[in-house]
Amino acid sequence: MQKGKIGVSSDNLFPIIKKFLYSDHDIFLREIVSNAVDATQKLKTLAGRGETSVSVENAKVRVSLDPDKKTITVSDTGIGMTADEIEKYINQIAFSGANEFLEKYESDANAIIGHFGLGFYSSFMVSSKVEIVTKSYKDGAEAVKWSCDGSPEYSIEEAEREEVGTDIIMYINEDSSEFLEKERLSGILNKYCKFLPVPVVFGKETEWKDGKQVETDKDNQINETNPAWTKAPVDLKDEDYSSFYRKLYPMGDEPLFNIHLNVDYPFNLTGILYFPKLKNSIEVQKNKIQLYSNQVFVTDSVEGIVPEFLTLLHGVIDSPDIPLNVSRSYLQSDSNVKKISSHITKKVADRLHQLFKDSRADFEKKWDDLKIFIEYGMLTDEKFAERAMNFFLFKNTEGKYFTFEEYEKLIKDNQTNKDNNLVYLYSSNLEEQFTFVQTAKDKGYDVLIMDDVLATPLLNKFEQQHSDKRFVRVDSDVVENLIQKEDEKEELSWDEKEELSPVFQAVCPQANGVNYIVDFKNLGENGQPIVITRNEFMRRMKDMGQLQGGMNFYGDLPDSLNLVVNTAHPLVQKVLDSKDKKLGKAFETIKADLEVKKQELDVLEKAKEGKKDEEVPTADKEKLEDLGKSIADLEKQKREKLTDFGKKNKLTKQLVDLALLANGMLKGEALDQFVRRSVELIK
Repeated sequence: MQKGKIGVSSDNLFPIIKKFLYSDHDIFLREIVSNAVDATQKLKTLAGRGETSVSVENAKVRVSLDPDKKTITVSDTGIGMTADEIEKYINQIAFSGANEFLEKYESDANAIIGHFGLGFYSSFMVSSKVEIVTKSYKDGAEAVKWSCDGSPEYSIEEAEREEVGTDIIMYINEDSSEFLEKERLSGILNKYCKFLPVPVVFGKETEWKDGKQVETDKDNQINETNPAWTKAPVDLKDEDYSSFYRKLYPMGDEPLFNIHLNVDYPFNLTGILYFPKLKNSIEVQKNKIQLYSNQVFVTDSVEGIVPEFLTLLHGVIDSPDIPLNVSRSYLQSDSNVKKISSHITKKVADRLHQLFKDSRADFEKKWDDLKIFIEYGMLTDEKFAERAMNFFLFKNTEGKYFTFEEYEKLIKDNQTNKDNNLVYLYSSNLEEQFTFVQTAKDKGYDVLIMDDVLATPLLNKFEQQHSDKRFVRVDSDVVENLIQKEDEKEELSWDEKEELSPVFQAVCPQANGVNYIVDFKNLGENGQPIVITRNEFMRRMKDMGQLQGGMNFYGDLPDSLNLVVNTAHPLVQKVLDSKDKKLGKAFETIKADLEVKKQELDVLEKAKEGKKDEEVPTADKEKLEDLGKSIADLEKQKREKLTDFGKKNKLTKQLVDLALLANGMLKGEALDQFVRRSVELIK
């Protein structure tokens, strides 16, 4: 028996492996099985060259579990090792710089797995002892056994093994007893090894017999050795892509379409990416793309490895240039990974553009399912955004689709405002904003549908990129002001608005944290008596606050709505006429007194102009103070009378409630009262 020490000067290798990789300790099985697959493939390569007569016809890797002995064994019929090779590849641990490597990664020990042959040592994360029983393919080679208990000491002795290949026998420690459960082991193999290129066997297949599942004599192969992404696209049909998708995501809906990646320069990359059907929100499930290296599973947590918007895709990416490594920070900083990420972005954009050009009709049918993904990409990746302008589509309320360029031509003549800005009108909810949409269309305007969660940030981006374009929601103002062709003319003076405002303000809802700003405009006899609008800027800021969660200043502000009263409507005129009759001479007297006192105040204020405070007579100061108090008192009396009239006037309340009802804002008791009041007014 030969004994010795592993060829690394520091004794801290095993503590680092056990301590820092503990959270990912199921990775050991991937490393050991993939090493076994690699050894098997090497023997196949030698056999193909005629450099060995060893049969590789039924080559496979077998994983065995023995709960009684508390062992997991991974056996292969691969290339095997001689005692000298064990000394070189196992004991010296990649003697060409292992110490320097260990010092470099001591603070980020996750990075050591997959480098310099250290993958084998991940077995010590779960093992109190590891044995290697191996026999080389070389003529005359004798089987040897290597044994180590997790310290730098090891032993090598002769062993018995008929076939060429290697057994890795792991004696599972008490802390890792979970791996002695068949279901746990099966789950790990399915996660990491289900597409390895060499058959991997674990246990026997089962069948239903005599009311229970029983084992058969047939080996249970857990992997598909030639998955779809390893084949040439010309060898695959649509049903092959669909079948592979169902293997990856058994419970998923059918995808829209796929992109088959097959690149051999400037790096090697294969894979299949699927476009899932996304609902009208971002279903951020960032564990749907599986990253492989030579069919060995690396990770399904690809944030920071591929562009953020691509995490919405499903599928597989495989490249030997991706390091077989569990360290996310290492992957994110790897130059090859960055190049691959950039290339995939270009391929996705090119594929979408090609689909658009080849079959626009089919592309339009899929647009509602695609748009969230494309919008997300345009918001998070500038290069993708540039390419996406070739196939981004607007959809209008008629269900017609337009490119950016096409839509600009459609609306340019009719929807350019007085400042020469092109105004894009849109609705975020066709049903709720139906009246506004219809009013805009009656005026000859075209209206887009922008009804998904990303609409607001996307419109902000468009406006930033195109300073001569404005996006305006149809309910942000009365139709006359949506696209201003000339400067707005005030039809009522400030004093007139001040007198009318309390009448309607009195019957606005006081609950739900909504502020109502009353305004008056001539919307024509056939216009709505009262229209409720939402300021575009404030609504967008609130939308962004809710979407991002960080703009709390705007997100926490109460809703502010404009209550626009149509002064030309007969019912509004009826309210105003009733006001004059009901309030009578007493109200007119208050108004007259108020006017006189304001004139007196104005005279005194003008006399004060240009004088220092000490130069103003005391009597004038006292008179100014008295007039100020009197005016405030009269204003209060006037508001109280107007407010009281508004509250008692059923028609005023009915008109405001009618506007609320049109906006889906009248519910519960208020809706019940509206119905009862309607019956009374009809009588």
